[in-house]
Amino acid sequence: MADNSILLGYATQDKKQGEGVYPVHLNLKRANRHGLIAGATGTGKTVTLQALAESFSQQGVPVFLADVKGDISGISQAGKSHPRVNERLETLSLPLDQWRGCPTVFWDLYQKQGHPIRATISDMGPVLLARLMGLNETQEGILNIAFAVADDNGLLLLDLKDLRAMLQHVAATASELKALYGNVSSSSVGAIQRRLLVLERSGAKKFFGEPMLELDDLMRVDGDGMGFVNVLVANKLVQEPAVYSTLLLWLMSELFENLPEIGDPEKPRLVVFFDEAHLMFKDTPKALIDKIEQVVRLIRSKGVGVYFITQSPSDIPDSVLGQLANRVQHALRAFTPKEQKAVRVAAQTFRSDDSFSVKDAISEMGVGEALISTLMANGAPSVVKRTMVKPPVSRIGAARKAEVYEIVMQSPLADKYDTTVDRESAFENLARRADQAAKAAVAKKPTPKRRHAAPKPRGRPRQSIAETFVKSVVRSLGSRTGRALVRGIMGSLFKGR
Repeated sequence: MADNSILLGYATQDKKQGEGVYPVHLNLKRANRHGLIAGATGTGKTVTLQALAESFSQQGVPVFLADVKGDISGISQAGKSHPRVNERLETLSLPLDQWRGCPTVFWDLYQKQGHPIRATISDMGPVLLARLMGLNETQEGILNIAFAVADDNGLLLLDLKDLRAMLQHVAATASELKALYGNVSSSSVGAIQRRLLVLERSGAKKFFGEPMLELDDLMRVDGDGMGFVNVLVANKLVQEPAVYSTLLLWLMSELFENLPEIGDPEKPRLVVFFDEAHLMFKDTPKALIDKIEQVVRLIRSKGVGVYFITQSPSDIPDSVLGQLANRVQHALRAFTPKEQKAVRVAAQTFRSDDSFSVKDAISEMGVGEALISTLMANGAPSVVKRTMVKPPVSRIGAARKAEVYEIVMQSPLADKYDTTVDRESAFENLARRADQAAKAAVAKKPTPKRRHAAPKPRGRPRQSIAETFVKSVVRSLGSRTGRALVRGIMGSLFKGR
């Protein structure tokens, strides 16, 4: 089994620590059936994640992982001898001199410690955007109208200024759009615009734009046949949980929609680790959870394995948890009735071993110990084993800033992603249309005669929709915000859509 598997550790029995019995493996052909790494804080989840990620890399499987604590960057550097690590390696009869790092690419939404990772407004779509902004049902409906109008008129939504201009256009032409698209409330549009402002200040402005991330750049292999480990620097990003979770949901959706079906390959084409996975499901509407479940269930046929890392299995909805076949359960602490219930639930998810109590083991295990159950070759879950987890051969802990900087500067992706591209899109098109309409309105306006001028009509003159929109856009462009948006505008084309 070693030829097409990953060594996770060695099983022990009768609670005798350090007494190796037999190796515990993860079958690579079943690795795309997803997985879960759970356990209380300080029980070894992060080190297990690192060891598993580097093992995939050594098998030629590219990896994408989110580093929310800032301590997985050491995967890019070779490890070194340490008394505790050496003790574990000796206990498991593993060599002490095979330290090595993994080929690594660093990504950072804020472009501080890695290449920027971007998506366009169009690719994000109204459903995820509505979740990102916390919109209610009525506001989400108007957002859908804005997307529909943009599509029907060939207006490209690439960044936040495009969406803001599109919403303004929809509000200004609401009476025209009513018959075809439905009612558009100006108050609801205003509420969405306010949410956009909050979103922009939370850092999401850097996420939307071009060049957009290409999935092929996440699935590269180096000259030695090792898969690249793509590390998303997320220690700051996780402080904006809505942006963090939406980015991960978007990535999973992009993989699902764009990768071809390949069934069950000999090994995954990509493995994705989502740390702090509970953030993906917190305050998430039922409809979106159903969508996540569908994606998790079907994305395995695209050759993608998804692994969630969280404190307790109860953090994951049952509909999604049922899709996670490969499980690593570190210790859970049960001091309260709620925590005791979580231990019982976690124990019930395993295929029991008669030699020990799974429930008791979950509470008793030490750091670096875990209950592990994986899918066997026939697709059935293995009997759970209490396992001493194999430590990584890369550096445990964060890489130095100078080391990360050197990797980022030497990356062949720097020229592709590090410079923002702002091509022609909805904002520029709407501004140009407004300008043309304004000039046309002036040209058609008759020159009043000095004598025998017609009496002025009483009341406020009626304005055409074009005139209404022109004035609205002109007012916006004349404001301080409008002038700031105009600077540096180039526009864009649809990305093959």
